[in-house]
Amino acid sequence: MNNHIHWYPGHIAKAERELKEKLKQVDLILEIYDARIPYSGAYQNSDKLTNNKTKIILMNKSDLADDIKTKIWVKKIEDKFNCPCILTTTKNQKDTKIIIDKILDQSKPLFEKLKSKGLLERPVRVMVIGMPNVGKSSVINKLTKTSKTKTGAKAGVTRNQQWVRVHPKIELLDTPGIIPSIQDDQLKALKLAMVNSISENAYDNEYTAEHLLKILDKYYGIQTRAYYNLEKDEPLTIENIAYKRNWIIKGQKPDIVRCSQFILTNFRDGKIGKITLDEPEDF
Repeated sequence: MNNHIHWYPGHIAKAERELKEKLKQVDLILEIYDARIPYSGAYQNSDKLTNNKTKIILMNKSDLADDIKTKIWVKKIEDKFNCPCILTTTKNQKDTKIIIDKILDQSKPLFEKLKSKGLLERPVRVMVIGMPNVGKSSVINKLTKTSKTKTGAKAGVTRNQQWVRVHPKIELLDTPGIIPSIQDDQLKALKLAMVNSISENAYDNEYTAEHLLKILDKYYGIQTRAYYNLEKDEPLTIENIAYKRNWIIKGQKPDIVRCSQFILTNFRDGKIGKITLDEPEDF
């Protein structure tokens, strides 16, 4: 079993270079996090990368995250980065107006600057950035109420940059997901794998599912055992879950391969419950 997360596909490096080239055209940064991993899934050097431009952070997939922990995370993020942090999901349109209004509010200094120079008001140019598969394209599609950008369930679907008009006063630049060129923290890398934010070729499902269960056992043990019909004193393991489902292979051994993928999919789809993998005290 390979227990090392392989890192840095070539198109990510290209995306980072292209992103830097586009910065001169951008007024505001819309940075998107996966609410289940607001620490592990954040690009740690985004301020440096974007030259400290005005920023709004969207905590996407918040419908899959722990509500109590999410509230704490929002406060921590706003305090650290001194910018708005908005909870979003990709399943409804309820937060669309909130996002649009916040972009326009944060853009007031730009509009005032243009007016003071006697220039015509133009749409604010917003760059959308974030780790792969956090839902950037889905957020843009929601804002435009269409599907002008390509979306997909696998990490790294968006490969090219494109401007999208989402409001008469707002244009968004969709970008490929970016990840750090170096990731020395294997636990962060594992959590990215758990939420399907890196290529499935970069990690081992069994190793990833095993460590996911360790986190779930520590913080969400009762609800996870209930979901898999395990007794409260039964170890929360891939083997026990496979036996419970009667997934047996030759030699009466548990089908670890099938069950590992099953556990990861259950978590990613929110079937086990609303779960956050990062603890606020880690920040």
